[in-house]
Amino acid sequence: MRWGNDCVRPYGGAALRSRPVLPDGFWRIIRIGLVGLVLAAAVAGLVLGDAWLWAAVEWSPPVYAGFYAPGGFDAPTVVALLVAAPVKAALLWLILRAPAPGPLDRRAKALRRLLYLAVAYTLVLWYPVALLPDAVDAAFQLALWTAIDVLYLLVIRWRSRMLRAAAGAMFAVELAGMANELLDELDLLELGSGGIVGLGLMLGGAAATVITVVGQWRDGRWSHGTLVAGWLSVGVYALVIPLNILFEGIFNGNLVMPVMMDAVGLVSTVWIAATARELPTENCPADLPSGRRRMMRVGVAAVAVLPIISQIHPEQTPHLTYTGWSMGCYDRPGFGDLKPAERNAAFLCRARSAEGGVPPMFPEDLSDQAVLAYGKALCRAKDRDEQEAILTRAGSARPAWGADLWDLVYVCPEIIGATHPELLRSTTETEAANTAYIAEQNAKCRDPWPRTKGVVQATVRYFLFADGDHGYLVHDPEDEAVDEAAEQAMDKVYDDSALIGVAGSAVLVGHVADVVDLCLTVKAFRSAPPPRTAGWDQVNEVPVVSRGGRLTVPEMGEGDVGAGAPMPNLAIAGKGRYRLRVYVRVDDAGEEQHLVVVFPGASRKRLELKP
Repeated sequence: MRWGNDCVRPYGGAALRSRPVLPDGFWRIIRIGLVGLVLAAAVAGLVLGDAWLWAAVEWSPPVYAGFYAPGGFDAPTVVALLVAAPVKAALLWLILRAPAPGPLDRRAKALRRLLYLAVAYTLVLWYPVALLPDAVDAAFQLALWTAIDVLYLLVIRWRSRMLRAAAGAMFAVELAGMANELLDELDLLELGSGGIVGLGLMLGGAAATVITVVGQWRDGRWSHGTLVAGWLSVGVYALVIPLNILFEGIFNGNLVMPVMMDAVGLVSTVWIAATARELPTENCPADLPSGRRRMMRVGVAAVAVLPIISQIHPEQTPHLTYTGWSMGCYDRPGFGDLKPAERNAAFLCRARSAEGGVPPMFPEDLSDQAVLAYGKALCRAKDRDEQEAILTRAGSARPAWGADLWDLVYVCPEIIGATHPELLRSTTETEAANTAYIAEQNAKCRDPWPRTKGVVQATVRYFLFADGDHGYLVHDPEDEAVDEAAEQAMDKVYDDSALIGVAGSAVLVGHVADVVDLCLTVKAFRSAPPPRTAGWDQVNEVPVVSRGGRLTVPEMGEGDVGAGAPMPNLAIAGKGRYRLRVYVRVDDAGEEQHLVVVFPGASRKRLELKP
């Protein structure tokens, strides 16, 4: 039995005669019109500017061009777009071929419609779907390809139970990758987040394509050209996987590769459209003549090899891999989070960053090799003046600023790490070290009234800005006007000899010594405790109001300012007026201690209990 070309009627149910929805002549008009429009738009885009050239070739909104290339396209990108335009037009011509007439059973009809929906998504529907939440897109893709894979198992004549079982297993791996994407978008527990898991899922998708093409060949109804398009889709996987591993993603600051991969990736759409078109079992398409087969093989080889060749440059050619706006530069991982091969890229990102409107360390047209060489020279510089001289030679727009150690550590960890080992830590290690440091500092602070227990209380280290911090707030975070009250309290703090600014629901307590942190104890009582001013330098009492039923001290968040542990709610009687008594002293070692006592009280007077 010869399985390569035999045409048999579909199994399972009566075959129904399907008629083309549109005449072949009308399909030809549509093909000529759309393909001609693509080519004409590319020519017009070359005249109108980069944004319109991008829209004409990449079939995406013009504003995307400004996102990927804020400074405009370079010459290689323009050439890549002009080459991609006729390639995509030719592939679109193949996609828009009229469906083959012939009988289709219920399952084959459903498969054809879903495959054409997948084609429409790739060409047109991706943009309106992208306007929805990412989870909606991921759920749509999972549902669509789950249905397609199930119908593949039912419609394709695999002629082998083992092959059908293998196809089911590979489809399951492919769908697991899509399910993992959906779980990620929903912030749920993923199947796996490591690089090995992602690579395995991508290989599973490639294997699913391979086994589908094998099933089509054994089925016999699909033409040689469709099978070639299928194998070419596998070739696209063979390009994408090493590019993601070796180049850390297709987009690495150079638009040539993503433009070419976008054009090459359209081959998969050609295969999907051809699979849908040739589903009928009557009028099976004849194989291509031997001459056209050879041309097709040459095309396959060209598509597979040319993108790789385009990335090979002479060693002396300057590489410009990363700019300050490259996609891979948005994250700022710690040194210990990166593999050795990734550290140079991290330094390039920082060296070319213009975040916050600050000029980059090096000129944008300076090659990667030169930036890395200058970075290593900066590591060996003896002082700031020598760094300034190096940056001046490099053409830096800010040579007097020098270079920071936390940037240089990525290019010369052996030098920077010798004197600053904390810069070699990973994010997890840094967080653990900070947590341990804060716990250690909190433990050094003691309750100055250990025998007088409040209804709620806490003793912590309060961390201030190193330069010129005003002090700490005792405020009601539930008050809608708390921000305005805090500003008013800050304005008043220096008008008071005790450095206590009061404004409604906010009290700003200043520090009397030049310190970067202080020991703070807060206690809340149901009535006023005895003054007990002995041993304190200052004791003052002021009014404060709680409009939301809370009074507390800000806790340290992602920054370096705030209390070193969660602080209690001192408004123990709920909404209303309170009295706030502040005890301050500085010991012989220069350590400053504060005790804040809060209790209900309607008085609005300020009292100085000890000057």
